[in-house]
Amino acid sequence: MAKENRTRSAALRFVLIIGVANFFADFTYEGARGVIGPFLGSLGATGAIVGFVAGLGELIGYGLRSVSGYLADRTRRYWLVTFIGYAINMLAVPALALAGNWLVGAGLIIAERTGRAIRKPVVEAMLSHSGKRIGAGWAFGLNEALDQGGAMLGPVIVALVLFRQKSYQNAFGLLLISALICLGIIGIARMFHSDKQESGAAADVLKPSHQSKAYWIYLAAGALIAAGFADFSLIGFHFAKASVVPERAIPGYYAVAMGTGAVGSLFFGRLLDRLGAVVIIFIFLGSAFFAPLVFFGGAIVAFVGMALWGLGMGAQDSLLKAVLAPVISAKQSSAFGLFDTAYGIAWFIGSAVMGLLYDVSKLGLVVFAVLLQLAALPLFVLANQRAANRS
Repeated sequence: MAKENRTRSAALRFVLIIGVANFFADFTYEGARGVIGPFLGSLGATGAIVGFVAGLGELIGYGLRSVSGYLADRTRRYWLVTFIGYAINMLAVPALALAGNWLVGAGLIIAERTGRAIRKPVVEAMLSHSGKRIGAGWAFGLNEALDQGGAMLGPVIVALVLFRQKSYQNAFGLLLISALICLGIIGIARMFHSDKQESGAAADVLKPSHQSKAYWIYLAAGALIAAGFADFSLIGFHFAKASVVPERAIPGYYAVAMGTGAVGSLFFGRLLDRLGAVVIIFIFLGSAFFAPLVFFGGAIVAFVGMALWGLGMGAQDSLLKAVLAPVISAKQSSAFGLFDTAYGIAWFIGSAVMGLLYDVSKLGLVVFAVLLQLAALPLFVLANQRAANRS
């Protein structure tokens, strides 16, 4: 019993250390992300360009995860891959202060997503490893809550800088501090976790079983959610163009979404471990209706829409990974990476379509977003049944 308690304590400690690192990571890139849409607009980008850049960034940011996950499992240099990813992810953000046109800004946005792609599958595999000891819902939910805490505070600080100095460059430059703190904490985390702990098995990524069928169904459902989930770059662009809220208040709305995601991930992560994967169906059912609120509503209605958007975003990054973990048979970095690749491709296609629809028909955009997300719900039901039958 004493040994089991020590193991659980070590797992919880690791989740907390990674969570704190991700707090500062999200503080950095989500702080910037809250103003990316209007920032690109100030450099001459159109709605279609903003939607395309956001989608391309997510495509690369998710598409490369299958490659980085595979390389991590193949080389077993998990921490080297992790640190390289965090370094690129973090340092690209303050570099936005040097962007003089939207092409340079777009390149740095894509670089930031690339860094996140490199490190994300390995970190997810490590969290899954810890989740076997403390509960997958709790491990991913606690990490996501810390993630979203940073994602909430970052945009608030950026909003304050914009309010006082009215300069995107100063805001991006300030984020260098949180970026360096994040990299320092990752070095500390390495002291508590070794590559050997994540070496995995030498088997195929997924064994032919009921679990593998559930994995593919979850993958299809996640892709539908991604395709129908508007990137905040486009939402922020809409807020600025339609004068829904003052431009300097846009990061505050993003902070509300991140705060909602933080609280939701923590609460629903615990609930997931107790009630099972059915929890995510109700969450995605509610979050599916963010689109009409943010694209048709005024300041107050859009505020509610952003809360739903944040709840859905938090569920995608935590609960969806928590239900995925038990149906992965081997080589978790590769499996998470493959899932994220499909997710990113769907995100890119959906973002590009919604960017084009925004310039033509906002009603078409809203219908597109809601229907795709609702279409994912029956797949979640089927995947949950497959996973339950196997267990």
